[in-house]
Amino acid sequence: MTSGTETGGVTGTQDKDYNLIWYVESCLSNALRLETYIQDAERDKDTEVAELFRKAQADSRKGAELGKELLRARLSGG
Repeated sequence: MTSGTETGGVTGTQDKDYNLIWYVESCLSNALRLETYIQDAERDKDTEVAELFRKAQADSRKGAELGKELLRARLSGG
């Protein structure tokens, strides 16, 4: 199925809303995955890599928060 064919008939959720939901879930999933990577780097005493992953994790959390705000506004009609 291409993005030009699904407009909510199959999922019951319009593409733009579904895409925002997917984006938020992906950001949160990434933040969780990065926690494992941070622990791995810390166990190996690689502070440079751990710090990189902490920054990436913060960016993922920020993306999730921005996505949730936008989704909340869209779903409430705002």
